[in-house]
Amino acid sequence: MALLDSTTAPPGYLEALNPEQRAAVEHGAEGGAPGAPLLVIAGAGSGKTNTLAHRVAHLIVEGADPRRILLMTFSRRAASELSRRVERIARRVLGEGAGALADALSWAGTFHGIGARLLREYAEQLGLDPAFTIHDREDSADLMNLVRHELGFSKTETRFPTKGACLAIYSRCVNAECSVEEAIGHAYPWCSSWVDELKRLFGAYVEAKQRQNVLDYDDLLLYWAGAVAHPEIAADMGERFDHVLVDEYQDTNRLQSTILRALKPEGRGLTVVGDDAQSIYSFRAATVRNILDFPSQFSPAAQVITLERNYRSTQPILAAANGVIGLAKERFTKNLWTERASGVRPRLVAVRDEADQARYVVEQVLEKREEGAALKQQAVLFRTSHHSGPLELELTRRNIPFVKFGGLKFLDAAHVKDLLALLRFVENPRDRVAGFRLMQLLPGVGPTSAQRVLDAVEQAADPLAALQGAPPPPRSGADWPGFLGVVADLRTGRAGWPAEMERARTWYEPHLERVHEDAAARQADLVQLEQIAGGYPSRERFLTDLTLDPPDATSDQAGPPLKDEDYLILSTIHSAKGQEWKSVFLLNAVDGCIPSDLGTGSSAEVEEERRLLYVAMTRARDDLHVITPQRFFTHGQASRGDRHVYASRTRFIPGDLLGHFERIAWPAADASPAATASRTLPRVNLGGQMRGMWR
Repeated sequence: MALLDSTTAPPGYLEALNPEQRAAVEHGAEGGAPGAPLLVIAGAGSGKTNTLAHRVAHLIVEGADPRRILLMTFSRRAASELSRRVERIARRVLGEGAGALADALSWAGTFHGIGARLLREYAEQLGLDPAFTIHDREDSADLMNLVRHELGFSKTETRFPTKGACLAIYSRCVNAECSVEEAIGHAYPWCSSWVDELKRLFGAYVEAKQRQNVLDYDDLLLYWAGAVAHPEIAADMGERFDHVLVDEYQDTNRLQSTILRALKPEGRGLTVVGDDAQSIYSFRAATVRNILDFPSQFSPAAQVITLERNYRSTQPILAAANGVIGLAKERFTKNLWTERASGVRPRLVAVRDEADQARYVVEQVLEKREEGAALKQQAVLFRTSHHSGPLELELTRRNIPFVKFGGLKFLDAAHVKDLLALLRFVENPRDRVAGFRLMQLLPGVGPTSAQRVLDAVEQAADPLAALQGAPPPPRSGADWPGFLGVVADLRTGRAGWPAEMERARTWYEPHLERVHEDAAARQADLVQLEQIAGGYPSRERFLTDLTLDPPDATSDQAGPPLKDEDYLILSTIHSAKGQEWKSVFLLNAVDGCIPSDLGTGSSAEVEEERRLLYVAMTRARDDLHVITPQRFFTHGQASRGDRHVYASRTRFIPGDLLGHFERIAWPAADASPAATASRTLPRVNLGGQMRGMWR
């Protein structure tokens, strides 16, 4: 598509956009009617979110009905941020009326969240009970394990795949739209002898979910895709939305692409935004083919606009990153550029081992802090979580605060899951995993007693009546009537939402104090959960949104930290995507780490590892340090006397790219005469001395 004439005066709210961004915003937006399909290739730091927000706002300003705009993002927080930006932009044109229009942008969320809403709305046509509950990954694995045990696969002579491995294979089959054989051959070859058993397990798992009226993450997409496979339903869903916009399209899987093409088979009104060079989630079954094949899927109508101007990094950092990604085998051609000139090239730092790597990072971080850069403006990135181990020890030893992205999530904490299990069981008494967890909180109720009650509930036409009429477990005592009482109270909704959260919490607190020694600290989490619940209109919406897009910690919901809180950021590259920092340190840029030993089985895997390096490099604004330890300690070599293996610089920075870097060795050798003299030591015949002791 030809860019707009730069002499054309844009509306005031578009003045800050560059020509490419403006072309993407105004594409086919005249009168707010759906235009030709559009692919926006948004390079790292090119203002992707700003462009997408302006496009949505411009559609509304041009007359598009915000209730008929479907906006899908990678996370619910991203959707909320986009909605806020849309309102701010539209307010400049529409004044106070923009707030109401932005509020009407109600179809903004993740693929899974939108899928859950549509499935509830179309439940009658799809044979679903709209009161279904949604299992998170841990609950899904627990149910998979129950079914696995019932089929006798936990007692096989040779070890059957674990519940986590079984769920991962099942999930890949669904999201990649492939067979069990294909999924195992691609990613789980050690499970190849269990194909028939896994098929039986997955069939029984599906039946168990349907009996219990639960859906897992994968079902939200699978059922949605199944629904739009029927032309009448697909047409009805598609006609609800004039415009469908998808962010981070490079991170979608085949199932999501299938849904999109069913909703908009000709692509009218469809806009997808992403960067093929940042496609790094194949382990979630995401495929870079979706974005690479978009122009041909909607040929000849599809338009492609590329955003190449970078607003984040300096030109030397971009030159090095462009060099790395320029060697990719297949990509959309783009060459990031910026007006942020600098004479400082990224550093390629050779160190002896991981201990020196840790010391180098700490020395540089403290030096930059003395120069005025807060710790939170600096980040250390790594391919895999355990790569940061030696650095974490050094930071702890030097008393430098840090936060590592990853680890235990807020909603994974046992006490939080207990309270949520109560709410989920009230919402759907056939949810066996929730009921199983809940009943075993009661003293004297074990797995057998809980299973007996749940069997009666699952088979009954009225599960709540069956629960109230079931014989109490023999040793449950006075706790059983209290349990029945809280379930009945919450089910009637007498207290109203979110007041019923307090009723749930007061019932649970005695059990919390009995089960956990640190009950007081955990109570604070439950109060925080109660406060979070106040931001949702209903119990069903609260459970759905928290399951699909959980906060990493209570601090996610608590606003910005205090100004005097400062800490270094440690993060995997995957978790760092979409972030930026003044200074970035990349650990272990050597073959075996980047690319990972496990990521070199095929050409496609190697290319994804290259994109990982590119993503890491483009997180840096001003300083980039790519560190290459020469040797790694390994326990496996100790018995043979060699405690190290030697590594070579990552293959993604070949010799002809070295000119983009300042190459240094650390620590620098001191070649002064005094230092040389101090290192001249006498030769000692220690062996002769030892032998002489016994003469």
